[in-house]
Amino acid sequence: MNNLGLNIANRMDRLPISSLHKKIIFALAVAYFFEFADLNTFSYASPALVKQWHLPLNIIAAINSSAFFGMFLGASVGGWLGDKAGRKKSIIISLILLSVFSALNALSWDVWSLAISRFVTGMATSALLVNANTYIIEFFPKAVRGKYQGLAVAIGITGIPITGYVSSWVIPMADYGWRLVFVWGAFGVFALFGIVKMFELPRWYEMRGQVNKAKETLEQIERIVAREKGPLAKPEPEVMAAPITTGKMSDIFKGIYLKRTVILISVWILQTIAFYGFGSWVPTLLVKQGIGLSHSLLYSTLITLGAPLGSLTGAMISDRFERKTNIIASCFFIAIAVFLFGASLNPVMIVVFGFLINYIERTFSSNLYTYTSELYGTEVRSFGQGLTYGIGRASNVIGPFIISFVYTGYGYLNVFILISLVWAATAVAIFFGPKTSKRSLEEINGTQSSNSYSASSNL
Repeated sequence: MNNLGLNIANRMDRLPISSLHKKIIFALAVAYFFEFADLNTFSYASPALVKQWHLPLNIIAAINSSAFFGMFLGASVGGWLGDKAGRKKSIIISLILLSVFSALNALSWDVWSLAISRFVTGMATSALLVNANTYIIEFFPKAVRGKYQGLAVAIGITGIPITGYVSSWVIPMADYGWRLVFVWGAFGVFALFGIVKMFELPRWYEMRGQVNKAKETLEQIERIVAREKGPLAKPEPEVMAAPITTGKMSDIFKGIYLKRTVILISVWILQTIAFYGFGSWVPTLLVKQGIGLSHSLLYSTLITLGAPLGSLTGAMISDRFERKTNIIASCFFIAIAVFLFGASLNPVMIVVFGFLINYIERTFSSNLYTYTSELYGTEVRSFGQGLTYGIGRASNVIGPFIISFVYTGYGYLNVFILISLVWAATAVAIFFGPKTSKRSLEEINGTQSSNSYSASSNL
């Protein structure tokens, strides 16, 4: 039994939200900004590449797929690194790689050089996302962790419409305009100024057996918050904790984690194909339907304005209602909006339904990020989240080819009918998952018992 007497879970959960929490959210939100921006840079650049490099859709699909294969490896390896080397260190490494290789995208001279750059950039983005999500879940109190996860995403996801605006301005200005979109993505390196000041997580130190470091870090966090907020409330009594994993990667396929892993893999595969089947292909498909490049980029930019508002909504409802319920409801609303989008080429309807898709999808994803992190214990939290998220991203290695096949063989509308059905299947998969809202991470993962003793600190 793990009986270290630090009572980390309850001591962190009883902390009031302070400027320390807000600085962490802001620092990670800046990193999220460029991570989300990079997810869309290629979709904005690809119509220009089709014209300048005379690329068929299947080559565009191959380049896009290389990034998603990189996301699979990055999420899995990055999650493993987060569990073994620390959440903070993994975030820093990922952000540096993201910035460097985003800049290298701009220097690509042929299909292969661009595909390789997109592959490594994809690795960095997913590794960054997995460890940033884990950091927020483990640092913020149980009553508001979903809210602040959603707020970080809401701030960060403004990178999508802002990058869309930047793209619509720089791409038409010159033949090299598409390269400047990738240079823009390299500015994420500036998030390091805030991230290097963050603490490593006390939970991670304790899990790694560094008890003194965990105690020192936790007490330092408590002192900072107490100076700002006054004397802290007494934490709930500590409980005996028996971790149900040994920290091995194989543990996520055992015990209660097996079912959760199967559910999460299914959900991430389905939502990845559905979301990127829509987002990554909209500019190109609209051009193929006879809509000019400048108008296509403008419509795509207006559509993405729904994303930050959706994340904000997700943050507001994440802890108010059960997260699983939020996710299921969002799936069905997205399915309806996707069908209606595909049923019309009217410019107003394209923007309205596209806006709704982005709005609801980000409500969905801000809740899913939190939910995924909650379903694993500290020993395997980053890896479990990374592997399930990564397998989902890997599924989009074939996703673009599916979209290309359906469009070529069955037409524009059937692409969106397929995407609608995939969203409905996502809702069915998440139905079988556990409830998590306002429960401690230890309670969700079965590491609490009725045997308790006094907290070691009442600071």
